[in-house]
Amino acid sequence: MSPAAERKAIPRPPDNRIGSPPPWAGLSADQRRRISLDRVRSVLVGSRTDDAARAGAWEPWRVAEAESRRQRAAAVLVPLFEEEGETRVILTVRSDQLRSHQGEVAFPGGRLDGDEGVVDGALREAHEEVGIEPNEVTVIGELTTMPTVSSNTVMTPVVGALDGRPTVTANPAEVERVFDVALSDLVADGVFHEEWWLVPERNAALGIPVGEFPVWFFEVADETVWGATARCLTQLLCLILGVALPPSLEKPPPTR
Repeated sequence: MSPAAERKAIPRPPDNRIGSPPPWAGLSADQRRRISLDRVRSVLVGSRTDDAARAGAWEPWRVAEAESRRQRAAAVLVPLFEEEGETRVILTVRSDQLRSHQGEVAFPGGRLDGDEGVVDGALREAHEEVGIEPNEVTVIGELTTMPTVSSNTVMTPVVGALDGRPTVTANPAEVERVFDVALSDLVADGVFHEEWWLVPERNAALGIPVGEFPVWFFEVADETVWGATARCLTQLLCLILGVALPPSLEKPPPTR
């Protein structure tokens, strides 16, 4: 059994099925290699990607406005650095001592304090959890704000660039492990897969049958990345590679 499986089993519902191929499946292996930090900056610098058109693509995770007002704001840092021509992203494995998402792979981050902005909150949390100094991070963009159901938060991913590999130290109260992976490894063959889960109480959206929704996974570095972290990575990778978000968001695969 893998270390990830030993830490926490993924709570798959009884009704689940394999979904569509990766959104970058049509690209050649060469097109998915050598993702430099300059390439990332070219699509993200100075931008917020949660405009109306892109936000609409994330409708399966939107919640009613009244419910959103009850959710607490959170932010995560998506820390990137370049090594040997490849952009790498820093990820953590959350401590089993935390109240939610125990043992899951996540970006460093958490709930905002008072009137704290998302950038300040993401930088503060990254410093508290893994020791990244805020002055070492250049913010280059934000991804779409999205709710995380189990922790009752609305999370904004802040993408930040580092000048090189940082010195990281896991805060044991919050983080079990810190690791990094190349973006090109995330889009390699056999790493990403999509599942469709059926949870009857979930609301329908975008013509998707009531209760059914896609869940994305990356199997990398002896870990399973899924949930909100996988959604953030999928959006980031689609932007960088110039491909559309998974078409299953608009039309689900045929039922079994």
